[in-house]
Amino acid sequence: MSSIKYLHRYPFLRLLVPLIVGIISGDALSFQDKAFVWRLALAAFFISLLFGGFSSLFRKYSSRWLFGAGIYLLFFSIGVGASAWKLTQTIHSFSDEETAYRGILTEHPVIKERSVLCTIHLLDQVDSLSTEPLHKDVLIYFSKDSASKQLTRGDEVLFYTRISAPRNNGNPDEFDYARYLLRKGISGTGFTFIHNWKIVGHDSVRSLKQVSADYRERILNLYRSLKFSKDEFAVLSALTVGYKDELSDEIKETFSISGASHILALSGLHIGFLYAILLFLLNRILGRSKIISLLRILLIIVALWLFAFLAGLSPSVVRSVIMFSLFALSGLALGKTFSLNTLAAAGVLMLLYNPCWLFDVGFQLSFCAVASILLFHPLVYRKITLTNWPAKYVWSLISVSIAAQIGTAPLVLLYFSRYSTYFLLTNLLVIPLVSILMYLAIVMLLFTPFPVIQSWLKEAVQFSLQLLNGSVRWVEQLPFSSIDHIWVYPLEVLAIYFSILLFTRYLSARSGRNMLAFLVSVLTICSYHAAMLYKDHPYNSLVFYNVRNCPVAHCITASGRSWLVHPDDSAADDKRLYAVASAYWSRLHILSPTSVLNTKANHTIDFRNNILSFGGKRVCFVNDDRWLNKVTAHPFTVDYLYLCKGYRGRLKWLVGLFSVQTVVLDASISDWHKKEFSEECNQLGIHFISLADKGSVCFLL
Repeated sequence: MSSIKYLHRYPFLRLLVPLIVGIISGDALSFQDKAFVWRLALAAFFISLLFGGFSSLFRKYSSRWLFGAGIYLLFFSIGVGASAWKLTQTIHSFSDEETAYRGILTEHPVIKERSVLCTIHLLDQVDSLSTEPLHKDVLIYFSKDSASKQLTRGDEVLFYTRISAPRNNGNPDEFDYARYLLRKGISGTGFTFIHNWKIVGHDSVRSLKQVSADYRERILNLYRSLKFSKDEFAVLSALTVGYKDELSDEIKETFSISGASHILALSGLHIGFLYAILLFLLNRILGRSKIISLLRILLIIVALWLFAFLAGLSPSVVRSVIMFSLFALSGLALGKTFSLNTLAAAGVLMLLYNPCWLFDVGFQLSFCAVASILLFHPLVYRKITLTNWPAKYVWSLISVSIAAQIGTAPLVLLYFSRYSTYFLLTNLLVIPLVSILMYLAIVMLLFTPFPVIQSWLKEAVQFSLQLLNGSVRWVEQLPFSSIDHIWVYPLEVLAIYFSILLFTRYLSARSGRNMLAFLVSVLTICSYHAAMLYKDHPYNSLVFYNVRNCPVAHCITASGRSWLVHPDDSAADDKRLYAVASAYWSRLHILSPTSVLNTKANHTIDFRNNILSFGGKRVCFVNDDRWLNKVTAHPFTVDYLYLCKGYRGRLKWLVGLFSVQTVVLDASISDWHKKEFSEECNQLGIHFISLADKGSVCFLL
């Protein structure tokens, strides 16, 4: 535990902390003034020089902290400037009107159910008089037809659409998709119809990453030619080249419940297997002189980067290869194994290159897992001493899994609200299988010029894939295989990590003061969690979500029971709704909602003829023309008139039938109808809410 006790021995770790704090600050503040960002960085640089000069001038130990403070300020400012600069380079105000743009497809299009998604680098904005250079990356959805399905990377297209800055749907606790796109360098999104685009050329010049993607596509085509089944192909592609587009929701859920999701993300685990086999082979082929050692390390690094190239140079693979490259070089330069300082150095280099990697979940999990293994694996492994080789191997896997779980569990709970109870069993089963699969797949690819031998190897790979998928499914079906809907707060996660470090400090020093500090931290976490639970307990409420083509009213009681009331059976899509709102339900600790698709009446909820009564409020769903040409002498009072896609009339035709308090416009309503209904509400003096504009709304009852 000297790594915790003597932080001055780990300079890169001390630099990484202010850099991370600066990146988070720059991302949160989102500076728009680029000049201010650079002035801040320059000011920090000169202040650090001033502090350093002052410290050197007086040559007093007591003043050395000034130089350290200046360096910390410098790295903090670099973090602020780098993240803010990244965002300011991405953010762009596009025209509110439909406009012509010219751009180049930078990646292979993704075929969706009803559209073709293309990543396009905009070259310029075109009008009848001039062109304006843009150089921004956007996501454009093309109407799905035979022409759009033939689009390929490098095609230069002229298209007509309205591009909007990334925005969220406004549902509570939903994934911040807009921020995610901005951090990925995507400035906007748009949709273009069939006759509003055309190919005007093709750019054959490709970047290194695009060439890499072409080679990855060749490997995928080879897998397809070998006739693997759908799930086998999906898992093999994810394991070997990081291609996850073919993974079905079912297989993702299976791996998630069993605690094996990490093997589907090509990252440190897979690069570690490759590093191990290369080191094993080269140690036996080459000698042990210093020159040979240097040659061995260079060969390993070249092989790792070649693998990253074949895997499409995805960020997760590049991060892992950088880490293992530094691992190899540190062993040559220092004669030591991989250390916390080396890991921190890798973090500093990667975040200086791309500060937005800090917000990538894979980046966070990878670094926390490796740091946790470095800190806790020796401590756990030494608790049991074994002499039998198979038992030592099994205990080594278990101890590594425990160490990695300590570091990643808080983040897994934060991002996925799930804890896999059989993670040890899963890792014992899948890690050996994944290592075998990695090696077999590499050998299978090497024997591509020999189809007969390759077909034999394909059978071995297929059998290993079947064992892997079968093992994961078996673990998934065990009782209590996962604990779901766990809600933790970001501040809690930081406190949990702090408590883990305090407990580790106690184990190393056995000091009563350290144990007292640990117990106080645990008590503080429990008190904070209890206070937040009280704050976030459910109330009797009615919620309308912003989920396109899924109109629903969510009736929630203070006891945690709830119902999802759909006006139309065909519009019920609880799967999409769950993906959007499950985090909100977990925070409020709401029980699984009951779907109401037709007439239902009890002492709590009454839903008949598209009219819902709940908590003393009435909601009338208008999703068809059942109310047209109807008259009444006594209008029926409703609190919320919920207008949905399918109603073809005017709002004023309903006012004679209903006495309306508030009109709710569903997100599925077209822009033209939304504008028409909004104008009518203003004319009639009726309060209205557009879910597409405002986002989800919750009414307390």
